[in-house]
Amino acid sequence: MRDLRRRSILAGALAVPLTAGLPTSSATASGTCGPDAEALRAALAGLPDADATAALVRVGGSDGRWRGSSGVHDLESGRPADPHARFRAGSTTKVVTAATVLRLAAAGRLDLDTPVQHHLPGLLGRQFRPISIRQLLNHTSGIPAGDGLGTTFEEVYAHRFDTLTPQRVAASAGAKEPKFCPGRQQDYANISYTFLGLLIEKVTGRPYASEAARLVLAPAGMRDTYFPGTDPRIRGPHNRGYQAVRRADGTTEFLDVTEWNQADRFAAGDMISTTADLERLLTALFRGRIVPRSLMREVFSVPSGITGASYSAGGLQRFESDGKVYWVKSGGRYGYNSAIAATRDLSRTLVYSVNSTDAKSADANPVVVRVITAALK
Repeated sequence: MRDLRRRSILAGALAVPLTAGLPTSSATASGTCGPDAEALRAALAGLPDADATAALVRVGGSDGRWRGSSGVHDLESGRPADPHARFRAGSTTKVVTAATVLRLAAAGRLDLDTPVQHHLPGLLGRQFRPISIRQLLNHTSGIPAGDGLGTTFEEVYAHRFDTLTPQRVAASAGAKEPKFCPGRQQDYANISYTFLGLLIEKVTGRPYASEAARLVLAPAGMRDTYFPGTDPRIRGPHNRGYQAVRRADGTTEFLDVTEWNQADRFAAGDMISTTADLERLLTALFRGRIVPRSLMREVFSVPSGITGASYSAGGLQRFESDGKVYWVKSGGRYGYNSAIAATRDLSRTLVYSVNSTDAKSADANPVVVRVITAALK
């Protein structure tokens, strides 16, 4: 029970009559410690259900590999989910952003100890003390969240095709009071990575998407990954995303939330990817093929002296289970939950995309919990 609770916490950091979909899978294993195929198939059984309409899972590493998918492409047709589908990767975007910044630092284009105010003058008010680029990377900046298009699902859904630029988000945050002095606390938030995206553009003179693609996506071989900008669609093959909404009469309606302008998520969370590409990202990053060795320590370094700190300057979160340390990043946009996780030596990797019917809930999705529990056995 204690171990399951730990995995439920990881999932968080990560009644309706629907037709059940059957999971499909393939596996290869080496030795005796490979993925538990039976447990993984059971984790995906019964989709779609009230919690998710589809799930795509890849477990890999030197211990062996397993691939599986379950659920439906869309509720209307009920046809099987596409196992190679693209999806909104949410905050796993931050790992790409962090790697882009670290590559620019290795090339001498910026210094991690330089205050961001040096590169983006005027964007943060005088009430802010100097905030280093490293403090943006490891979520110790103290910058408060910027303004959004609403605070409830109903509000943001009504504005889902509107464009809120990252410049406006950053400017609204910079006009507020700091949450804390830089380096004193660690507080996970999108806003630091919004500033990092603007920093990348200022230092290079090129769009964030172009630099991230050149410095990270291309070296990792992520050919099916892109940044949509203001385009609300998911280009290419994809499974539809839904949000469960309670009607006044107590019944549940599933709203299609697949199309959504994610411009305000920017370098913090607007990436569209596949499970295969995210697995390529993990492998290339952990093997030192993206960030030069001189800065690889930043990828796995959690700031010391801060109680409860778990995020590194590589955009990853340190998580320990059964004596193993995993480096994790989850993401959630309406209709889609995803995550990447791996041991440092890549003996076990996990990538999943779950089409959650309440992807922004503070509670862990039961399908996600089952997948993590089975994958990390």
